[in-house]
Parts: sequence; structure tokens; C-alpha cells
Amino acid sequence: MPQAKDAKFYTQILEKNKDIQDLLDKIQFDSQHGQIWFEENRMLLMHTSIMGFLRKDLFDMLGWERTKHFFIRCGYQAGVRDAEVTSKLRPNLNEAEAFMAGPQMHGIRGMVQVEVNELQLSHDEHQFYADFNWRNSFEAEVHLSEFGASEESACWMLLGYACGYTSLVMGQTIIYQETHCVTKGDDCCRIIGKPLKEWENADELIQFMSPDPVSDELIALQAELNELKKNIYTDVEADYTMFNSIGESVAYRKVCDLLKKAAGSKVAVLLQGETGVGKEAFARGIHQGSSRKGQPFVAVNCACIPPDLIEAELFGVEKGAFTGATQTRSGKFERAHQGTIFLDEVIELSPRAQAALLRMLQEGEYERVGDHQTRTVDVRLVAATNEDLEQAVKDGRFRADLYYRLNIFPVIIPPLRERRDDIPLLITHFLSRFENMYGKTLKGLSDKAKNFVMSYEWPGNIRELENLLERATLLTDSHQEIKLSSLFPQLVEKESEQEVVSQIEFLDDLFTENFSLERYEQDIIRTAMNKSQQNVSEAARILGISRATLDYRLKKICV
Repeated sequence: MPQAKDAKFYTQILEKNKDIQDLLDKIQFDSQHGQIWFEENRMLLMHTSIMGFLRKDLFDMLGWERTKHFFIRCGYQAGVRDAEVTSKLRPNLNEAEAFMAGPQMHGIRGMVQVEVNELQLSHDEHQFYADFNWRNSFEAEVHLSEFGASEESACWMLLGYACGYTSLVMGQTIIYQETHCVTKGDDCCRIIGKPLKEWENADELIQFMSPDPVSDELIALQAELNELKKNIYTDVEADYTMFNSIGESVAYRKVCDLLKKAAGSKVAVLLQGETGVGKEAFARGIHQGSSRKGQPFVAVNCACIPPDLIEAELFGVEKGAFTGATQTRSGKFERAHQGTIFLDEVIELSPRAQAALLRMLQEGEYERVGDHQTRTVDVRLVAATNEDLEQAVKDGRFRADLYYRLNIFPVIIPPLRERRDDIPLLITHFLSRFENMYGKTLKGLSDKAKNFVMSYEWPGNIRELENLLERATLLTDSHQEIKLSSLFPQLVEKESEQEVVSQIEFLDDLFTENFSLERYEQDIIRTAMNKSQQNVSEAARILGISRATLDYRLKKICV
């Protein structure tokens, strides 16, 4: 065990690290949008009496033990969230100084004042022991208000917070017990923390951090009931899973309803929509929903094939038909016989290929390039484009007769911004894939990242979302949340540039006719002293200068 240090040592740490500006800087009040943020997690400011009402109501419904269980687990999650942020804020401090961010966050949140009696920790040796006093516990106050004096300790949420914060920071399960509590008549609350294996009643303690089996059973039964209700009312609805796509929004369901009706026929389908909306996924869904699902599905991106080769790619080529045709080769249509062919970016077809495709659709016949033999093939066509084909006809870029043939069953795939309800489902789907691909376990998106993705316009649609999530998975450490900066690093760079521009503009405004460097320096120093409540050391830290330098400048001001 590392050598224990007395309370005075840790009081000095707290005094030395009394400046909590690094933590306060992570808190942002966005009153314009009704939001408070601690880094990228949304927070609330509420009356402590509300927690008392909640505790009383839960006690009446669930009883003492389950109410205690509930608050400990809530606190545990809050502690874990704070540790995810604060554990990276102080990389240059020693273990004890960095750890004290947790107790300081307790104070910043208005939860309790922490005093250190003893603290021993070593990450390398996986050892930990803590003895803290808690003063002004909000939880003890609300418990006394609602229940009066108690024979048991009552700081459940605070206890869970300490366990969650310390366990994540130390990388092992740390359990605290409240040995003294104001609700029991003690002068202050007091907790002891050490690794789970060092507690004799470990099994009893860990159950409060684990899910409540009764609550879980109730949730499972409710989910089962919801599923039964869903089956009752949706047996006659479309089976949306056939479309190899993810969604539940109204816009998504409308598209699926249309395509399900088309899937059972031979009619050509024209999928229209912006780049990245998932047209190929829907085309595969049509194939899977048809009687051809056991036959080939052939996808062709017409934009990726040179115009002079597109006809040969689609319909095949005979040996010697042109320079480079050294052997006879079948085309995409032959390979898709009795199945489905998907022509993406069909607008890129050359005029000759358009004519051949029209004949294929009308007669079911085609000829290989360089051959005069007429061949027949049974193929279902699904075409797609992100341009306006009708306008292309007017511009003379696309055959009108082919357009009318393709436009028998047009379906417009909505952009992602018009099906925002599907975004959380898509995120879960893609993250699951990338976690498996890169061997990581992530905690999803931070609150700020979630808010941003739900309001972002997504010009690249689902493909853009997929690409950003893959990059974010690579940038995010395992067991961490994906932050907004990992999803949109260019956004952070832009904000940084704007901040620099604002600083430059601010400095430009200073240089008026009556500008005085000495006067501004004195005003800045006085402001720092007022902010630090006349504490010279703290004011020096705020200004980023040494105490000796500040002492010298203060003497000049006094003179």
C-alpha cells in the first residue's frame, strides 16, 4: 500500500488546487436555447426540494430498499459521466491532485463540501483507500425534511456518485460506505472507500450498483406487452425489414409501402433522391421482396464506367469488336438473368446505351457489341438517379421514350433531414458495425453530439452519417463517448478561427486615441484580484504569471 499522508497534506492539495477554473470552464450556460452544458453533457439546475419530493414518492411506491437502490444507481452514472470528463483535464498533475477533481465537482454541483481525512491511491498497484467528511450534504437535508431523523445513512446519490467517479478513475470497482450521517444525528457525514474485494460484505454492497431484478422484470414485461400490441395492430402492415434499410419514420414507411407494392411485379422502378440516401439498399430490398430473391442481384454504377465502354459492360462484347476486346464476354444483363439489375446514375448512359436499354425494356432483347445475334433475357430493372430526369429530357440529355418507360413507377427516397426520427436508429446500427470492425466498445454519442446530429442538415445524407461515424469510432477511445469534435473536427477548427478573429477585433477596438497600456493593465489586475477575493496566488494563476511578478505590479499600482 502506498504510504499514507495526513489530512494536512491533502488539505494543502485542495488549497493548492483551489482554483477550479479548469472545471468551471467546462460549464456553459446557453440561456438562449434553455440549456446548460458540462463539456458535452447536458445538465440541469433545479431546487433541491424536488429531489425530496421524488424520494418521498418513490418510497411510497417502491419501499425503502428499492428507493435507495434507485438513487445510488443514478448517482453512480453521474459520477461516471463526470470522471469521463475530469480524468482528462489534469494530465500534468500528480495522482492525488488529479483525483480531487471529483470532490471539487461535488462542490460545484452544489451537492456537498468534501473534506479529506485520508487518501491513498496508486494506479500502478491498483490500490485505493479514502476517508472523507461530507459537510452540507443536500441529500441529508432533503431526507430530514421529508422523513425526519433516521437510523440509517441517507446520502445515497452522493454515495453512488463517489463509487462511479472513483471506479472509473481507478479502473477497478471502488465501493464507499457512509459510516456517519447527519440524518442519524452525527455532526457531519463521513464515508470510507476501498476496492470491492477488501469489503467483507462485498456481495451485499455490489447489489446496489447492479440492476434491480424486479425492476428489470417489470421493464421486460412492459416491453413484451408493447410488442404484443404492436403485432396486433401491424400484422397487416408492410414488412419494412425487407428493404435492408433502417427506419421507422413516417417518410420511411411511406417509401417502404410503395416499394412493397412494386416488389411483387415485373414493373421497372425508378428511385430518385439525393446522393447518399441509400437507393441501392432499397433496390436490394425490392429484389429480396420479390419472387426473384433466390436469383442474382447485379448493381452497376453507370457514372463509374467510361461512356464508350458502358454498352459493352451492360450487354457484353464479342471478341475483336474493338481494340482491347481480346475475348468474348457476357454483360451485366446476362449475369442478372432471372434476377434484378440495379442501374445507379442511369442519367450517365450514352445515347447508344440508352437506345439499347429501351429495346431491352420493350422487347426483352439485346445484342452484344460486335455481334448480330439477338439474345433474350429475363431481368427486373431498378434504376436510380440523383438528377431530375424530366429536366434532362428537356435539355436533350436523355431520351424521352426511355424516360417514360422508366417513369412507370417512380419513388422519391427522402433525404435524411426529412426523416430525422430515423437518425438514432441509424447511429445505433452503424456504431454496432464499426465497434465489431475495430474491436471497440463505445458509449454512444455525447449529449451535445446527439443534439447536433439531430439538427444538422446532412447534405451527404446516410452515406455522410456512416462515414462520420466510422471516423469518430477510430478517433474515440474504447469505453468513451463520441464527442462532437470527433464527429465534426472541422467545426471545432472553425470555432477556433472565429475565436481568434473575435480576439483580434477586440484588440483593434482597444486602440483608440486615448489608449493607455498602463491603465488597462491596472484594470485587468484589479479584476483578477476581485475575482480571486484578494487571494494573490489565485489571481496570479488566473493571469498566468508568477506570484512574485504580480506582487511587484501590485506595489506599482499602490505607489
